[in-house]
Amino acid sequence: MRFRSLGRWVVIFFLLCQACWGQQRKIIIDQDAAGPAGTDQQSILLLIQSPQTQVLGITVVTGDAWLKEEVAHTLRMLELVGRTDIPVMAGAEYPLVRSKDETELWEQQYGSVAWLGAWTPKYFHPHDQLVNFPEGLPTTKAADEDAAHFLVRMVRKFPNEVTIYEGGPMTNLALAIAIDPEFASLAKELVFMGGSLNPNTTDPEFTDTPRREFNLWFDPEAAHAVLHARWKKIVCTTVDISVKTRLTNELIERVKASDTPAARYISKYARVRGDFSYLWDELTSAAWLDSSLITKKNVRFMDVDLGRGAGYGNTLTWRDDDRPKVEVQPVEIQVDLDTEKFYKMFVELLSAKTPSPRH
Repeated sequence: MRFRSLGRWVVIFFLLCQACWGQQRKIIIDQDAAGPAGTDQQSILLLIQSPQTQVLGITVVTGDAWLKEEVAHTLRMLELVGRTDIPVMAGAEYPLVRSKDETELWEQQYGSVAWLGAWTPKYFHPHDQLVNFPEGLPTTKAADEDAAHFLVRMVRKFPNEVTIYEGGPMTNLALAIAIDPEFASLAKELVFMGGSLNPNTTDPEFTDTPRREFNLWFDPEAAHAVLHARWKKIVCTTVDISVKTRLTNELIERVKASDTPAARYISKYARVRGDFSYLWDELTSAAWLDSSLITKKNVRFMDVDLGRGAGYGNTLTWRDDDRPKVEVQPVEIQVDLDTEKFYKMFVELLSAKTPSPRH
């Protein structure tokens, strides 16, 4: 009788687990995954750490750093937290149109840009070099499939179920749309960190050029294609709301109090980088996990400036009553947040035990 009862509870537990897995939200993380730690890796880790998500894969694009080193940082982070079951796909190494040489000529005419990602002179090195890996190089490898084809394959496999999370330039998404024009309409939604309207900050990156935001600016043609695609829903974390957050030593210390794999990773590699250490991509991740973090939002129609003048790559937005005649898509813009609730969630997720791989 005892064994029969035990068997019944095992079956019930199994069914409950199945139900829990079935409720997980499917997501693909597209990211310019510089590392170790930093906003790119930390945003990926927040999504992995949540038991409510099923991360189908991580697709990587050149942006904050070069593609090859971003892929290596991502693989190594997954090794350190025990989630090597999540596939990593390399994507675009260069923007669709913008080039480093042309950008340098553009800067001579219109002024220098504070952050050029992989092209920033202070940090520049050849695209195929792997430098600055305090966490060590990975032993695992990226998948053979490229990012764009993986993106298309997943929305075809799970139509209307997959959230596309974009934390970097949109080159991979634009390529997916070029391969399959139905890609965007087959996804559940697009959530992205990008765009800048009128941020309230003394950060010199935005005081004189408030509409210039790196993720849209680095590959404006890709952003234009993505923002014009027929997504069911687009949600945007702009610079305006991101600058209301800060990574602090106090937050890092709170994570350090735990001894889980994710907490050890943050303890070793997270750093407060100057006076403007914003939690850019982390807020995008957290707000997708819990929409109640956002206390105010509005709707704008969004595009980017493709003219080759001073505003090339800048964010363009309109209200419904003044939008252009050409087709543009509505975007839900996050305006304000419950900061303390966000910080609490940040600490709790990065302190928690990493969810086991799904088999």
